[in-house]
Amino acid sequence: MFALPMIYLDYAATHPMTPEALTAYARAAALPGNPASVHAAGQAARERLEEGRAQVAAALGVDPRTLIANAGGTEGDNHVLLGVAQAWREAHGRPGHLVTTLTEHSAVLAPARWLAAQGWDVTFLPPDREGRYAPDQLAEVLRADTALVSIHHANNETGTVQDTPALAAVAAARGVPYHTDAVQAPGVLALDLTGWGVRFATFSAHKWGGPRGVGFLYLRRGAALPPVTLGGGQEGGVRPGTQNTAGVYAAGVALTHAQAAREATHAHLAALRDRFLEGVACIPGLRVNHPPGGSPKVASVTVPGADGEALLMNLDLLGVCASAGSACAAGTMQPSHVLTALGLSEAEARASLRFSFGAATTPAEVDAAAAALRQAAEFSRA
Repeated sequence: MFALPMIYLDYAATHPMTPEALTAYARAAALPGNPASVHAAGQAARERLEEGRAQVAAALGVDPRTLIANAGGTEGDNHVLLGVAQAWREAHGRPGHLVTTLTEHSAVLAPARWLAAQGWDVTFLPPDREGRYAPDQLAEVLRADTALVSIHHANNETGTVQDTPALAAVAAARGVPYHTDAVQAPGVLALDLTGWGVRFATFSAHKWGGPRGVGFLYLRRGAALPPVTLGGGQEGGVRPGTQNTAGVYAAGVALTHAQAAREATHAHLAALRDRFLEGVACIPGLRVNHPPGGSPKVASVTVPGADGEALLMNLDLLGVCASAGSACAAGTMQPSHVLTALGLSEAEARASLRFSFGAATTPAEVDAAAAALRQAAEFSRA
């Protein structure tokens, strides 16, 4: 299929399913029953479903009853924003105020903008030059009618990590629910949902080596969230629909392995990222877009004067898979809203690429990718 051996450096978009997850998925997918059925086949499926949920909960350090199985981060983000808005409007009879940021994933920005069109007052916080948000900055915009604060934990394009405990504490002091899109964290960054004090958090299994199309919505004990789809009573009525038994079980197996190796993975990724940046530092004018202290999973760089689409095409021809930003915006070649929020021009944002690494990535692959980027930069500028 590939003229050259493929070097996959797009783990922030999707972490390939691990062998353990593939085996677990096949084992659970062979079960014929619906986990909501009361017969023996259904209960066998239910057992696998709850085993997977319990594994995810243990890896995240939470009670399994706080995890709602769903289709992934986009569904979870939409559910939180639209569900909270629905509950607020029913309680108050009018739209309220929502706080989010300019560098959120589109799964948060799209429902936030939709709510704004429905009469909600939405504050989009601007980042500092490193993509961070300060507790004082958040405190200044909170109001008596603020219904929700939604700020990601780790940015999917730059790897910037927020001080989620401090931000959540500001919201909690004012009685405002706090949501964080934590999709990029498991298996790489330390997590303490209970200690952080967040009310809602969203996750996607395909970011840690589980299946695509499976995710989890964390609801802190005692937190309520109305469903945004109607149907059966699955997942406590919060998310109706037949659960993906095989997906949840495989997600649990994958996350158990990923979290057990998290510290070693973090060190491995940091070494790979530094090695990659050293290998491309000679590219004239190269700009590094991710900040110190960010997730080691991501290296975001700008090649001034190059065309981003040409860069990606040349890298692909050289056997390297990277991206121009969020996979959810792939194919549009629009300038990254994250990078323009950080102060890059549209031309600079279009000349930017994201390389993201995984535990299976090798130093040799990183060296080859750096050489490919050097070559692709020359071709693209020419």
